[in-house]
Amino acid sequence: MKPRHECAVFGIKSDSDVFDKIYFGLYSMQHRGQESAGIATFSDKIDVHREMGLVSEVFKGVYLEGKSGIGHVRYSTTGESGIENAQPLTINYAGGSFAIAHNGNLINSKELRDELEKKGSVFTTTTDTEIIAQLIVQEHLRSGDFMEGLKEAMKQLRGAYCLVILKDEEIIAIRDPWAVHPMVLGKSKDSYVVASESCALDTVDIPLVRDIKPGEILVIGDELKSYSIGTEKISRCMFEYVYFARADSVLDGINVYDVRKNLGRTLHKEAPVTADLTTAVPDSGITTAIGYSRESKIPYGESLMKNRYLGRTFIMPEQKEREVGVKLKLNPIKSEIKGKKIVLADDSIVRGTTVRNLINLLRTAGAKEVHVRISCPPVKHPCFYGIDMQTEEEFIASNKSVKDICKEIGADSLAYTSLEGLIKAIGIPKKNLCLACLTGDYPIKEEQTKLKVE
Repeated sequence: MKPRHECAVFGIKSDSDVFDKIYFGLYSMQHRGQESAGIATFSDKIDVHREMGLVSEVFKGVYLEGKSGIGHVRYSTTGESGIENAQPLTINYAGGSFAIAHNGNLINSKELRDELEKKGSVFTTTTDTEIIAQLIVQEHLRSGDFMEGLKEAMKQLRGAYCLVILKDEEIIAIRDPWAVHPMVLGKSKDSYVVASESCALDTVDIPLVRDIKPGEILVIGDELKSYSIGTEKISRCMFEYVYFARADSVLDGINVYDVRKNLGRTLHKEAPVTADLTTAVPDSGITTAIGYSRESKIPYGESLMKNRYLGRTFIMPEQKEREVGVKLKLNPIKSEIKGKKIVLADDSIVRGTTVRNLINLLRTAGAKEVHVRISCPPVKHPCFYGIDMQTEEEFIASNKSVKDICKEIGADSLAYTSLEGLIKAIGIPKKNLCLACLTGDYPIKEEQTKLKVE
């Protein structure tokens, strides 16, 4: 099983209808969430369509008119998987209406929800997105100004959040003061676009301008307006570079493909081995394997063929079913494997079940040795910022040594990139990375989670 990300957001204002661009932008970020998808556009009023399923399924035969719009793909971390939690959410209240979509996870959502319910808010979903929306509503009604309401709401949010809001014809993009997850701005002759990843801009042929700044509220109307509530300790999620983002994306000025290639080179420097073939768990380990191959001079080749027609990611409940699931998803290429010593690269090990099954597949197909190389250090601690890794019991590395894990998964050797090697490969100072799932040092401290409006 892989760690899974919560979602992706997309927003656009243009001189022409935007539905197609939102559709293709979301399609390019489908890797960030496969449970549900939705689009909201503005044409005299907000129109929204959202359903459970992949982008291609949800919008079959659907078209929404409007020159401004936002979109969302979701995998749930806070809130159950159900249509009521699909986004964008549309909010109608005495001060008007808006649509909102969210990427990330709040760590003070319960406290906020309790406070909002005391003040009369009624919730129809279990997502923290609705908590953010209701907070904006209350602050807008209290201050009488929507922008002031946004600023005051942001001062009370603790955790990771990238938001897109459709308010009349305006698009509003917001990134949390810690800048945990990525968000970018693009501009063409007739359009402004914001998205979770730059690959979405490439898909719709919109040049990248810059990243949304930490703590920034960017309003895209007749002109760009930028507001800030200030920054906290910048803590960019290391897993975005290691696994979550698409390899062709550029996040905060750093090319993800180059990071993963560097991780492969680092792995060979730190844990060399004599082998005949460098290969990968597709698709997440491919770029790392290429970097390992180039550094080691051990030829790169495919050993596992991925079935790309399974649709949504599935989790089999029983061990035997999980083993069948692995065989459905990946099949060994016996002619490449037989009699060879193999270096198998991947990004992470969570429970260890999947990699153990893959090693068994490779050995059954004739692999002489299987040496596993993992591009980030052992994951030991929960993530509370939008990645579905929320209990320490999930992690094989939380109570086992590398030697024990190697034995349990059945590898001939196992090595992880060191923490120092990871930081160097990413190219961001340690103080500006969120490494909490590796170290247990969380960037948002407990005393910061308490409600306060300054």
